Amino acid sequence: MNRLYNLFVACYENSIDAFIPEQWANESIALLTERMVAANLVHRDFEPLFAKYGDVVNTRQPADLEAYRKNNSDDVTVQDVSATNVPVPLDQHIHTSFLIRDGEETRSFKSLVDEYLRPAAIALARKIDRVVLGQYAQFLNNHAGSLGGLTNANAVEYLTYTGEVMDLNLAHEEGRNVVLTPRAKTLFTQNPTFHQADRLGDDGTAMREASLGRKFAFDIWSGQNMRSITPDAGTGLGEVNNAAGYPIGTTVLTVDGFAAGELLPGQWITINGRPYRVSATGADPAVAMTLEYGLTQAVLDNDDITVHGWGEVNNGAGYPVNHAKTIVVDGFAGGETPKVGRIVTFGTTSTRYVIIKTNGTTEIELDRPLVAALVDNEDVFLGPTGDFNLAFHRNAMTLAIRPLALPRAGAGAISGLANYNNLSIRTVITYDGNKQGHLVTLDFLAGIKVLDTDLGAVLLT
Repeated sequence: MNRLYNLFVACYENSIDAFIPEQWANESIALLTERMVAANLVHRDFEPLFAKYGDVVNTRQPADLEAYRKNNSDDVTVQDVSATNVPVPLDQHIHTSFLIRDGEETRSFKSLVDEYLRPAAIALARKIDRVVLGQYAQFLNNHAGSLGGLTNANAVEYLTYTGEVMDLNLAHEEGRNVVLTPRAKTLFTQNPTFHQADRLGDDGTAMREASLGRKFAFDIWSGQNMRSITPDAGTGLGEVNNAAGYPIGTTVLTVDGFAAGELLPGQWITINGRPYRVSATGADPAVAMTLEYGLTQAVLDNDDITVHGWGEVNNGAGYPVNHAKTIVVDGFAGGETPKVGRIVTFGTTSTRYVIIKTNGTTEIELDRPLVAALVDNEDVFLGPTGDFNLAFHRNAMTLAIRPLALPRAGAGAISGLANYNNLSIRTVITYDGNKQGHLVTLDFLAGIKVLDTDLGAVLLT
């Protein structure tokens, strides 16, 4: 009898050892931190205080100070030290859940980590990195290079021009980063200047696979979640119609060559590989267009204007403010399709989003919840295709992260919490009697906010 009883206890302990929630939480946060690239490079606000979805985190943005001259007999000029309060809503509940079936629970914790936890951590890291990198759309007015124009020979030129854009905006030089798409990384590393990037000037950061070293005041990183967007043909093609061309900064251009419906307010265009958004046309077919921001490169008469696609919201009820899940769309013209990493705008509003998940045709998920409601059949405008590489200073944006409260005792769940390096993750384990297995959920609350668009730029390649 004692022998049987002892055997039962030993089996029970072996089974439970694999499901200690604190172990899962600690291991998952280590894996998550290791896998993140962009989220480790921005300002992160974290406190180990439990929060709920929709709570607001308040961070502060210090005001700039000014230097004055004085004569020997003058008093100093005293300035008020102030900071702007920046609210960051925790409007993204990011989680990964998986089921460990009966019969697998007696496996070692190490084998369960390899089988389940590592893929879960990769999924979480992919999601939060895409959220951070999706903010590139907010910095697009500050761009350098041209879409499709990067070669291994001009990589230094493209990078230094991006630095010039940031210099002109008085962005802090120390602490600049640039995250490259896989395609841009390939061309950069083929340039002799970057052959030894893993050995020169990297302060040891080359220990991480993502680091290409420090060059021209940038820490250079490779990010699989900074996506290369496969080019589409575009849905329309016209030309600049002005013999003298137009200089940098021009917002109103005379155009020709468009058919009816080919260029409409709200659509995205490219001229010589530079992206712009049309805010007004005044006629259809268009003979003039107004740009949301001025030309960043002079254009010549008869330069091609490529128009990018549009579709419609496809949901009779529309979508409310703060909607954070899938949006159904359809009707995209010219063979253009939603793609991960592509900019999306709705109607004629200027708010820019970036697609972080899609089924490739009719469903999109955005980098952050909607800031304005959408109605059925509202226009959906797709941004240009190509490679958009994000350059930024750490203080350009903030990522706020908070843990969720642990389930109360007696709720039928065991849970654990891990906090490390301004990151928190909760693990909750419950038993599902219908599916005959343990359900494991890893989650945290997050909110993203751009603090200063002058501290970032987009390297077009």
